[in-house]
Amino acid sequence: MIDRYTLSKMGNVWSEKRKFEIMLQIEVLACEAMCKLGQIPKKSMEKIKKTAKFDIDEVRKLEEKTKHDVVAFINNVGQYLGTEARYLHMGLTSSDLLDTSLSVQCVEASDILLGDMRRLLLILKQKAKKYKDTPCIARTHGVHAEPTTFGLKVAVWFDEMRRNVDRMEQAREMMRFGKLSGAVGTFANIDPSVEEYVCEKLMLKPANIATQIIQRDHHCQFVTTLALVGSTLNKIATEIRLLQKTEVLEVEEPFFKGQIGSSAMPHKRNPVTCERISGLSRILRANAQAAFENITLWHERDISHSSVERIILPDSTIALDYMLNKIIPIIDGLLVYPKNMIISLSKTRGLIYSQRVLLELMKKGVAREAAYEIIQECAMQVWQETSDFKDILYRDRRVRKYLKPGEIDACFDIKYYTRFTDRIYKRVGLK
Repeated sequence: MIDRYTLSKMGNVWSEKRKFEIMLQIEVLACEAMCKLGQIPKKSMEKIKKTAKFDIDEVRKLEEKTKHDVVAFINNVGQYLGTEARYLHMGLTSSDLLDTSLSVQCVEASDILLGDMRRLLLILKQKAKKYKDTPCIARTHGVHAEPTTFGLKVAVWFDEMRRNVDRMEQAREMMRFGKLSGAVGTFANIDPSVEEYVCEKLMLKPANIATQIIQRDHHCQFVTTLALVGSTLNKIATEIRLLQKTEVLEVEEPFFKGQIGSSAMPHKRNPVTCERISGLSRILRANAQAAFENITLWHERDISHSSVERIILPDSTIALDYMLNKIIPIIDGLLVYPKNMIISLSKTRGLIYSQRVLLELMKKGVAREAAYEIIQECAMQVWQETSDFKDILYRDRRVRKYLKPGEIDACFDIKYYTRFTDRIYKRVGLK
């Protein structure tokens, strides 16, 4: 139910009806501004306010003839205005309507996405606190490295998503620009005060300078921000997928009663939703590349960007909205297996504590190169044999020359590795 609700909200932003509603609002506001300038009689303005409307089906029929969506829209509105239609679209060009309405749509889409992102942030914060002291193995290159906590993993996601909220707010601000400056942006046939009035009413800012269009670096920043947020979701989803592997099984995405993992294998519980999130993130990044291509247009404008944006802007915002509303219940209902994390910590038979032993030898005066060679040789024996790392250290005369058994034991204290967790959490703002 939440998917249908949220997707209908985002879908409505990009509906043809919403687009025409904003375009009509722009046209009426422009008339109001011209009326204030004495360019439109007050009585005519009153009639425009009362009778201005559109019919989507009629606009579509007209577009079949005109082959121009904005002209079809203006002609349809004009049918309802009668003689006052002569005041409609005075001094404006199609892009004045299209770009300004597109900005409003992007701002509305941003507000939905920011709401989703803040919900995700709250759940990540809760999970980071819950698993703050749950020990697990950290991996580099996919290989066991040193101990960490699962809470610290989630805290990394939380911190990154918080940066994404900042980025999304900046991207929203970058789209909060309108443009009603005419065919090439010179205000040749329209007073700049009209643009200022319309933008203020729409809670937009007038573009500092424009050609026939608002420059597409604005839109590129918006779409690349969507791709960046999507890539963070991919990062989280990929980590869950890796930790759900059978031989690891430290976490698992929720598996609901009646859910089917495989048509052939009844035992399967696959991270299918996380895989879906990872796949959709590729589309967002591809769309970002298209947004970069849209920045360069011929002279004061060509139309090559328009067809692209009619796909990438609705698709990217809808896809990201979907991804966010899929990952939120995954994180909220994430199955975490601390016992399996303990098992993983012991899989290398103590090798994850090698750096600590290395540093203790160095503290005893052994040169780093020599100490490293000793510990590496001991570690390689663990890979080749079935002995525990600690037992090999006990037997090695070079190690025993500097470290007593109790000092070796102290190197295997997992709390040593997580002793600054509170300090990290404070930095992240999780205290």
